[in-house]
Amino acid sequence: MKVSFEGIGETVATFYNSGASGAEKGAPVKLSANGEVCKCAAGENFAGVAISVNGGFAAVQTAGYVRLPYSGDVAPQVGRQHLVTDGLGGVMVDAGTADKVSIGDTDYPTGTISYTGESYLVLDVDTSDRLVGFMM
Repeated sequence: MKVSFEGIGETVATFYNSGASGAEKGAPVKLSANGEVCKCAAGENFAGVAISVNGGFAAVQTAGYVRLPYSGDVAPQVGRQHLVTDGLGGVMVDAGTADKVSIGDTDYPTGTISYTGESYLVLDVDTSDRLVGFMM
């Protein structure tokens, strides 16, 4: 018996597709203007995944289960994981940055980590094909 997460909680909305840096089918997108999306550069948060691109419009999945390629040295893990775009049409793990406080000329770690990426619920990771399935 197989388990499938496809279709769970899917929400899709139509946006204008930005001209020169427009959305590409199957890749994460960000908002570029009112009601308009474009492709993401590496290390950015994303608003959804373009599931269809037709002329000046893009259908963007903004919620539900998605499966995307991942890159980087660190494979995502199941459970909660901070993810950002990789600039190649997929995502990568956001390792975060250790917060610090400066006193004089010395930096001291605060014990907390700041993340650029949102926290997503990772449901499956295929390390052979480098794919990650998660809920947006």
